[in-house]
Amino acid sequence: MTRFHKTIATCLGIGYIGKGAGTVAAVATCIGWYFAWAGGYNTLLALLITLFITLLGVWSSTVVSKEWGKDPSKVVIDEMAGMCITLVSLPPNLAYLCAGLVLFRFFDIVKPLYIRRLENFPGGWGIMLDDVLAGIYSNLVLQAVLWFKLL
Repeated sequence: MTRFHKTIATCLGIGYIGKGAGTVAAVATCIGWYFAWAGGYNTLLALLITLFITLLGVWSSTVVSKEWGKDPSKVVIDEMAGMCITLVSLPPNLAYLCAGLVLFRFFDIVKPLYIRRLENFPGGWGIMLDDVLAGIYSNLVLQAVLWFKLL
């Protein structure tokens, strides 16, 4: 079972890349998101997939953190979940994918507006929730961009 959780937590091994693995996981998520929705976008399905990835990430992160320690850099499922949250209910085109990637990485790295505090939650919740909130902030900015037709 531990192998399963390591595979999930590292997003099929992306987390083993080392430095920059979070960015690679976020880019891989953007690419997957683009191709998944190229034929037509379904908001409900996107929300369900995002929720599933997030909850699976909490579970797997909790399991691997017992061996790897608190918020290990190998765990990148949190970046995948955060990117999915960033992109939910936005047009799956290159402009929004790139803007979402930049915004999400900004919020994830800088951790403003209470994002850092969420890292204090125990286990997988602490690993995942800061990226969830970074994704929410990124999505809100992009929703405003979409609303005002800035892209």
